Amino acid sequence: MLQAAPDDALLQLQLRHGGDLALKHLVDARIDALPRPGAGQTLARWRVLAEVAAHDLSLVKLFEGHTDALAILAELGGAPDTPAGAAWGTWCAEPPDARVAFDAQANGHCRLTGTKAWCSGAATVSHAVVSCWNASGEPCLAAVAMDQPAVWVTENGWHAVGMAASASVDVRFNRAVATQVGRPGDYVSRAGFWQGGAGIAACWFGGLLGIARMVQQRKGPKPDAHRLAHLGAIDVAVTAAAAQLREAAAWIDSHPQDNAQRIALRARLAVEQAANEVIHHAGRAVGAGPLCRDPRFARAMADLPVFLRQSHAERDLAALGQFAANEQEEPSSWTL
Repeated sequence: MLQAAPDDALLQLQLRHGGDLALKHLVDARIDALPRPGAGQTLARWRVLAEVAAHDLSLVKLFEGHTDALAILAELGGAPDTPAGAAWGTWCAEPPDARVAFDAQANGHCRLTGTKAWCSGAATVSHAVVSCWNASGEPCLAAVAMDQPAVWVTENGWHAVGMAASASVDVRFNRAVATQVGRPGDYVSRAGFWQGGAGIAACWFGGLLGIARMVQQRKGPKPDAHRLAHLGAIDVAVTAAAAQLREAAAWIDSHPQDNAQRIALRARLAVEQAANEVIHHAGRAVGAGPLCRDPRFARAMADLPVFLRQSHAERDLAALGQFAANEQEEPSSWTL
């Protein structure tokens, strides 16, 4: 199983703040000082993400976005004047009805105009890395400070019960001042793109781990055979997902500049499958009581299915299958 964070700083924050633990607490305590993906300690990075997720999935949605922004800026450069303690969002969803225009200015600055959808934590972060499009139709990235009149955080676009606290609303920009990050196309073409995509699976793993822990804690002094069977199924799912993440992290650290798409897709799909198994068996193992009377358990069971839909489901399965179909022989990953 993925082990806990390497020190007890996160645990102390969890004990001190409980359900009120917020992104600011994690940033102020420097919990966000994670190893960069592919730098030799990818698993250590994922362990912290998983532990935050096991505590609160909406919180890890914000924390992952913040740490992803820091990794992007470290890889591509940008936003050198950001104050210490800034809380970042990473907003790079591209639905066809919500695009932000990038208008280049002098000295690497730009102006952003348009609506960006799915902006998690928009009301609480101080800065964001935003995907946008220049006049030539090229995809760009920009770093933008939120405390300017040209940025408007709306209350539109988020009506979810699960992941409600992530508050992924629409944000509107009206020639907001921003700083260009990298070159056009860098966001997707960089090695860190799929490395970060695999890190999402660590968050999902934390969500299923949190549920599994709560089920294990509720097994009772003399669990019957049915509850034991559900607990056994959960053990299989958690263990398999953890093994897949360990293997993915090791591959990424051994191939830091390679395209990790296949590795990330496999890890994400394996963890998604395990999460669905845990959700299924958890409800049957404990019954309606915790779903109705334990707010933390009920919230986790509502949050995880919504968070999992960040997966592209059968599209991701087809993309992974294409890798296998392109090989002339049996994939090497199928051997022990």
